[in-house]
Amino acid sequence: MDENAIHQWLIDCFGPIQGEMAWQQLSQLPQEVRDQLAQQDPAKLPKPDEVRAMMKAFTEGGLNSLTEMRQTVERGPINVKLAATIALERANDDSSWQSVNAQDAASVRRAASEANLWLDSACTFNPAAGETEVLTRADWVNGTLDSWATFAAPVASAMNEALASVVSERLGDTFNGDIAGIYAGPIPLPIPENLKNPAQIVKLLANTSFAMQLGHAAGDLSHEVRGSFDQGVPLLNNPAGGLIAQNAIEYARSLDIDQSEVLAFLALQEAAHARLFAAVPWLMPRFEALIGKYARGTRIDLDAMEEQLRDAEITDPDSFSGAVNLTNVAIPDTPEQREALSSLEELLTLVEGWADCVTWKAGMAHLPHLDQLREMMRRERAVGGPAQRTFESLLGLQLRPKRIREAAELWARIDADRGTDGRDAKWSHPDLLPTLPNEDSGSPAAQGTAEASGTDAAFGTDATGGNNTGIDWDAELSKLLDEDAHGKDGSAEHADLDQGHPAQSGDTDGGTRSDNGNGGDTADSGDDDDSNDSGDRYDYGDGPASDDNH
Repeated sequence: MDENAIHQWLIDCFGPIQGEMAWQQLSQLPQEVRDQLAQQDPAKLPKPDEVRAMMKAFTEGGLNSLTEMRQTVERGPINVKLAATIALERANDDSSWQSVNAQDAASVRRAASEANLWLDSACTFNPAAGETEVLTRADWVNGTLDSWATFAAPVASAMNEALASVVSERLGDTFNGDIAGIYAGPIPLPIPENLKNPAQIVKLLANTSFAMQLGHAAGDLSHEVRGSFDQGVPLLNNPAGGLIAQNAIEYARSLDIDQSEVLAFLALQEAAHARLFAAVPWLMPRFEALIGKYARGTRIDLDAMEEQLRDAEITDPDSFSGAVNLTNVAIPDTPEQREALSSLEELLTLVEGWADCVTWKAGMAHLPHLDQLREMMRRERAVGGPAQRTFESLLGLQLRPKRIREAAELWARIDADRGTDGRDAKWSHPDLLPTLPNEDSGSPAAQGTAEASGTDAAFGTDATGGNNTGIDWDAELSKLLDEDAHGKDGSAEHADLDQGHPAQSGDTDGGTRSDNGNGGDTADSGDDDDSNDSGDRYDYGDGPASDDNH
């Protein structure tokens, strides 16, 4: 890449005046830096509009001056302002609604109102304070990014410290040379003394790189989520939650189901979660403690990080992305993390199973396609979308429940045995929560309830309308996707799973869809179950609590 090409690229990026100024500044940099730029492949340079967008993000993200850079390092491991700016850029792309029109907003509010009326007879918990919000994608980003940054902060902190350690102890000579080259030259750069330390420069770059990835992931995720509880935990300040109107309506339109029915189902899911978290004061603090425990257990493979850093450019925050990606540098499954993850998955699955059970009970008389919609939701909860998996690589944590069918069946059987009051009373203390059966495929619990009589046994479904073949399909699908994600093409998507759409007869799930051609007539609720065989399979939480619930 010759100097004329660099000159023209700068003008394309910044305009004739500022581009010329940048060229003059560039020409006065040390020869080593200019030589490095000249070796760049022009095809790999970012497009001018991308550069302008990034410079705008840096300016709005508090990286407009050296003083702001120093304050960014001191403020914490993640530049939240930069992450928010990048996320909003993606959330407000050309395909996104900038606002919700009155008709669509009215449809979402009507669905939320109906959902709360139906839930009054299906659970004992009162509606959460406030009203369900009607959100745009940008509203979701603004309302949830602080929560994501809080969850990710321990991981980002561990990353930053590890990066500084690797630079200081292993790459000191290499990076010191690069830093010296940047500071040298005919015009000394007025860098504050504390930022001349290579470790501090790397902390700033890591902080910036992590924020950039967090922003990209949050912006992409804003196109996938439909409700504020889609990740299983409350992320908005509004206890009543919210629905992302565009995503919910586009999802409804993609199905061969009436839009009002799909919106009502999504509103039921949102309102059920909102009621549970509003009524159980210990629940969210418990989640936060487990997520924090998992994050604090993160350990970094310094050798892997060093390998990533050797390919990084000291002047390019984006080139540090591999070094702050847990997929590349984390030591997996530390004992502390395994313990926290087990407890977290159990609790998250119980929450999702309860919401699934309550949604069925509240909507069975109103939603003809309830079984199909529940099945699709279970699949999505267990598998997650591409943006969610990207998010998880930054958090180092999968916020995805497993075995939702078993949990929903468990709550339905408790409901059948002890009524709605007895079921919901289990949430009064963590020690009272029921325990899911062991995942051992040889155990009676894992074999399901094949002995159940009546319609359930005839159609191979469980007491809550889900299919019961003795296989944990959520876990199997998740395993399949995990294997696929590490394949040659790196893709985490599996077309056969057809997330969000009813399965065709050729799908790989072996007939686990609840759509057996019977519409909403195939399922029996837990209230109608007369097999009374659940007592030997599930711990209803009356005895000593399991370790995971302490």
